Amino acid sequence: MGQGQEVKTKDDAQVEIQEGGEIFFFYRPRVNKEEARSPDDVQRLYIVLRPETGERPVEEKQDPDSGKEGAMAKKKGPKSSGESEKGSGGSGKSEGGGHGRQEVNIEKQPSLRFIVKGRKSLPDPGNKGRPNRGFVEMVTTNIDDVKTALQGARALGEGVYRILRHEGGKKHHTHLIYKLEFPPENESNEPQESLNIKHEGSFHIQIKNPNQHASSSTSSRSRGLRNKRTANFPAHLQDLFGKLRHHPVDPPDFLNYEGCEFLLISASDDVEEELGLDLQTEGEANESCSDLIKTFGETASTKPLLKGTWV
Repeated sequence: MGQGQEVKTKDDAQVEIQEGGEIFFFYRPRVNKEEARSPDDVQRLYIVLRPETGERPVEEKQDPDSGKEGAMAKKKGPKSSGESEKGSGGSGKSEGGGHGRQEVNIEKQPSLRFIVKGRKSLPDPGNKGRPNRGFVEMVTTNIDDVKTALQGARALGEGVYRILRHEGGKKHHTHLIYKLEFPPENESNEPQESLNIKHEGSFHIQIKNPNQHASSSTSSRSRGLRNKRTANFPAHLQDLFGKLRHHPVDPPDFLNYEGCEFLLISASDDVEEELGLDLQTEGEANESCSDLIKTFGETASTKPLLKGTWV
């Protein structure tokens, strides 16, 4: 499918593209359910981001020997090299998320973020003030790691995304926007609608400061995230928070560390009207062009993806 393209439709559009690529949605039925027939039957909602271009083609990510990527590599034997690594950085806490630093060229090699959503849905477009949480469960350059994590899941959506720097409003903030290619607009989309995965969407996205403790009320709203690890950002990223509880996804490198927790707040379901940007997929939804099917089709059932029906 590819990463699509974006076209500015307003001369005064105050947006800058920080990163772009492919976005995939998956769900997993509850443990005691062979199939899901409604949101009540869903155990987890997953998002996989595959960045393919950005302001900087070389991004920083956690060291491949740390976190879940490192644990999986040990099970599979010695890892192949060919990637440029930097010093340790970060806090080095082994009990936390991925730490250390590595450079990865997202235009030349795969880089995938496996994300778990806390509420098992995207934010409700009708409730723009209510945040919706998620966290980065795994960051890896090995596609097989994500295939292993998706065993038994169902493919729900495939499209393109952008992370934007937006200078409009009172202060600098960032957006995550996306547009789906699968399921096609003319197909049924019951599970997608039930989980608030519209054909396109725009969300304010903020990174939570791992050094700021959440209030008890916030913790009660994040039941699905209680057992997550804590991100170990390198000093130059951690310092951007200062004493703030949250920070824009600027740079997107924040999302390349396991344990990174973020907030999504619904902004608009009309990206062009809101941001003056038309995000375009790469043509008609043809199964033969689906990167999700090519990559994960043997791992996750694709009926919800292609037909928009529960399974």
